[in-house]
Amino acid sequence: MITREYTKFISEFVCHPKAVGALSPSSSHLARHLVRSVDWAHTATVVEYGPGTGAITEEILQRMPPETMFLAIEISSRFAEVLRTRFPGVRVCEGSVRMVKSLCEAHGVSQVDAIVSGLPWAAFSDEDQTAYLDATMQVLRPGGQFITFGYLQGLLLPAGRRFRRKLNRYFAEVRVSKPVWANLPPAFFYTCRR
Repeated sequence: MITREYTKFISEFVCHPKAVGALSPSSSHLARHLVRSVDWAHTATVVEYGPGTGAITEEILQRMPPETMFLAIEISSRFAEVLRTRFPGVRVCEGSVRMVKSLCEAHGVSQVDAIVSGLPWAAFSDEDQTAYLDATMQVLRPGGQFITFGYLQGLLLPAGRRFRRKLNRYFAEVRVSKPVWANLPPAFFYTCRR
């Protein structure tokens, strides 16, 4: 990542730590693990939550079939600007995940096959976690995938443990990966199926 983008990432973290959740972007190693988990053979539409500066976006673009519809939802206008410059063909929707249904509808999408999330779930309140998962259920098709990651230290936080319990209530299947040590901080990810 170029220095200017990295500086923007740190600046956004300092200004909005609950929205960004980390001092550095996801590693390409973590991004590869997340995107490999997508069932691309059955994914016509994929949405990315919180793409930041695009580490996961880049991996999605490399792996998704050419006919797949891809939307990236980013709340930070600074990150949205970085994404539009870095990936000119990507549909970047500026707004909250709470608006996922209306953002999808604006692009002619009624149901989504897969959602890959970079949101810092362990930094969210109970109300926000519930609101974002409720919004997700409005667009994720039955059998669709929801893939997200967390940091190992987040499992020690009450919000991180609460999020894990919520996933079991929202999804028929929840799988937890082994730690991804080649990320700063070390991470793991959830692969969920509705």
